[in-house]
Amino acid sequence: MNMKRDRFLGAVLLLPALAFIALLVGAPFLMALVLAVTTSSAGSLDVTFVGLQNFRDVFGSPVFRTALRNTLVFTLASQAAVILLGNVLAVALKKAFRGRSFVRFLILMPWAAPIALSTLGWLWIFDSTFSAINWILKVSGYFGPGEWYYWLGDTALGMIAVVTVHVWRMLPFTTVIILAGLTSIPEEVHEAADIDGAGFFSKLFHVTIPMMLPILFVAVLFGTVFTFTDMSVVYLLTRGGPYNSTHVLASLAFQEGVLGGDVGRGAAIALFLLPLLVVMAVLMLRRSRRAEVL
Repeated sequence: MNMKRDRFLGAVLLLPALAFIALLVGAPFLMALVLAVTTSSAGSLDVTFVGLQNFRDVFGSPVFRTALRNTLVFTLASQAAVILLGNVLAVALKKAFRGRSFVRFLILMPWAAPIALSTLGWLWIFDSTFSAINWILKVSGYFGPGEWYYWLGDTALGMIAVVTVHVWRMLPFTTVIILAGLTSIPEEVHEAADIDGAGFFSKLFHVTIPMMLPILFVAVLFGTVFTFTDMSVVYLLTRGGPYNSTHVLASLAFQEGVLGGDVGRGAAIALFLLPLLVVMAVLMLRRSRRAEVL
């Protein structure tokens, strides 16, 4: 009797969360599926079913292929940098030193600051005339006569700028996750490794990383999904320019579906990476569970 009551109570408590997910995630997702196979456009009630034509048109576009490549580069480069720097910061912040709380507060600032406000600062840093980076390089003697970087006006430099800002934004979140994992490792494990004569790298690769694998998988999974679906940095910094060279799939979907009014095409772009994200999430969660068991 008590078991049945507990199950009923559990189902009742889950209902608000399930309803929230269904309304906020499920309904827009189903709507996107419907729009992606129609000729839906903003300001028009004339909707025709076209099947997979929107997906074929999108895949044949050179701008889409550039955005797809940028999305992969943007995600892989930023996540590699975030995981590497996050581990370095987490190891440093785990040590006791004077002013550690203040340093932790400063590191969390990029994550807490509104992205629109912080991007204004980065726009000044990458400005073609008043770039702080360029002036530092000029004063240090790196630039020769007439040399100058136009960060947001160059196709390669624009992508570097976007990745840099995204790494700066995501680094606090990943550092906190990794730091929580580091502090959860019992000190007795490290003391036993010290007694056995293990050095820094031996402890890192044979003790810390194996015990941190579930945490690292979660950090990579959340960071990858967030990066794949994020458009705020690209849109606020470059608007996808110059010449659509820094678009990622999320910003291109916004440009086509919202600004351009072609809702069906925008929905098709937004849904393109869904199967890849689902497969990646399932594999990483299964691998994380296996690592946790080991």
